[in-house]
Amino acid sequence: MAGQARRIRRGAGAIAGNHVVIALRREGPFVAVAHLRRDSVCVDVGDVVEAGQMIGQVGNSGNSTQPHAHVQATDSTHWSRARGMPIAFESPMGVELPSESQIIFVS
Repeated sequence: MAGQARRIRRGAGAIAGNHVVIALRREGPFVAVAHLRRDSVCVDVGDVVEAGQMIGQVGNSGNSTQPHAHVQATDSTHWSRARGMPIAFESPMGVELPSESQIIFVS
């Protein structure tokens, strides 16, 4: 919390910490997974990733006080003007579009 203002001045990467952005198509949408553990990201720029593939480990890098994964979908990687998009998750109950703050358990 004490370093939050400093991180914000350094931009989105400082807030997200260790992160991966996955382009579903060249023009988007884009899925960002942020706050990954230091030195755990195991994909490189330009890699093609598959569903279920490990991209990194949960951590608390960036603007985070406890380990978690921040996942968001946007229409752009220009973060200051990107618009959020809904994300559906495949779970044992089928495909779910979570409501605000809903927890989805996936295996």
